[in-house]
Amino acid sequence: MKRAMGFMIAALVIVVLMFVTGTVYTVREDTQVVLTQFGKPVGEPVTEAGLHFKIPFVVKVNELEKRVLAWDGLSSQITTRDKTYIQVDTFARWEIADPLVYFKKLKDERSALSRLDDILGSETRNAVANNNFIEIVRSTKDREPETNEISGKADSNEVAFKPISIGRRAIEEKVFQTAKSKLKDLGINLLDLRFKRINYNSQVAPDIYQRMISERQQIAEGFRSEGAGEAARILGTMEREVKKIESESYRQVQSILGEADAESTRIYAEAYGGTPERESFYEFVKTLEAYDEILDENTTVILSTESELFKLLNGKEK
Repeated sequence: MKRAMGFMIAALVIVVLMFVTGTVYTVREDTQVVLTQFGKPVGEPVTEAGLHFKIPFVVKVNELEKRVLAWDGLSSQITTRDKTYIQVDTFARWEIADPLVYFKKLKDERSALSRLDDILGSETRNAVANNNFIEIVRSTKDREPETNEISGKADSNEVAFKPISIGRRAIEEKVFQTAKSKLKDLGINLLDLRFKRINYNSQVAPDIYQRMISERQQIAEGFRSEGAGEAARILGTMEREVKKIESESYRQVQSILGEADAESTRIYAEAYGGTPERESFYEFVKTLEAYDEILDENTTVILSTESELFKLLNGKEK
């Protein structure tokens, strides 16, 4: 009898424990709960951490993440609008914003990641395919579109500046906003999206790198040509200025020499002029100076007897 009573008490305790454990459940800080009855959601989602109660055995507790979750997409080969083959690797951060809608449409995180692959992957491919390669890869350190991408002209030596109208950050933002609106219907709140890595396709990379080298060489040649033209212009200007300065200096020198000769002549005239004797002496001195200029020891001179220079050599005057 005592043994039977012991079994009954033990069975009662077990039943009470099962009832209590089936009635009480705990919600952690990093989780939120959706209650289901026979597979269908009942009531509102439980998002507050703590101890909660439910109908035992009939109602099931389905825990969902409350934290920010990561999505890391597979690297995809995509063709840009200007026919460049690239590998794009994308990542995103998301959270469960509406647990009830999320549970009804997706059930679990595995299904959610699959839908994220479809939506984010599709929007990324559309964005890349609708923009040129330079728009996908270039942005400043502040993630603003750059406006000074240089590309050489094929038909001239000039260097053109190719403007970027959109830029990588704006494309990322467009993908983010489009995908965010679609994921909202699934109870998901998309927090951020970025292009993690963009590489050339391995099969076409060598040709692309060679083309980049050729373009940069063309740009460099354009700068060299422009520099040579500018150097020639500067040298021409310098030579013109030098000739102008030399011409002005020569004019000033000749002017000073002319004034000096005039002054010298005036002084000579004052010194030797006024009387016949002074005039004869002045003429004699000037004749000697002329001899000194035109005659030396190796000079042979043929003079007429009527020549002024012949007067002194002949020893008499007319």
